[in-house]
Amino acid sequence: MPRSAVAPGPAAPSGPAAPSGPSASPPGPAAPPGPSASSPGPGSGPPRVILAFDFGRRRIGIACGDTVSRTAAPLEAVPADSAGPRWERIGDLLREWRPAQAVVGLPYNVDGSDSTMTSAAREFAAQLENRYRLPVALVDERYSSREAEARLKSARESGLRRRRVAKADIDAAAACVILDRWFSEET
Repeated sequence: MPRSAVAPGPAAPSGPAAPSGPSASPPGPAAPPGPSASSPGPGSGPPRVILAFDFGRRRIGIACGDTVSRTAAPLEAVPADSAGPRWERIGDLLREWRPAQAVVGLPYNVDGSDSTMTSAAREFAAQLENRYRLPVALVDERYSSREAEARLKSARESGLRRRRVAKADIDAAAACVILDRWFSEET
């Protein structure tokens, strides 16, 4: 999604899967140290903006949603390299959307055991929580990239999407899948 299409504030981006924009209220109290799956769910308390992250060593897909519409929309994929993610860009998005919660996908193996990326994703989640004092929930992300790619290809075949599907598009769409899973698991 182009940067100009992301409109924070009362005028949210249009479209069927558009988030409602950032909330005007400050984030809630800081969660205890360490990410956990026991963070408040989508149905508890006032409406909240949630950002989801699909962690990868080259890109981190990011999606935004809210607990009212319970829909997710892709924002972008932030580059990462051997030095880590571009924290300044992640910080910009957090200041723009002011989420009450973050959700990070955990890449497990097919059998449910930890993959080579599981500990790196957990470390990213802990850094996200510690840097920004933001509660972080962890969600099983198995097959999220495949599901995201299938959704994007289907949209292109049906004419809803005109341009080719790029890897960054898949990463941001995978973050949508992760957020959708969090919404469904927390009800």
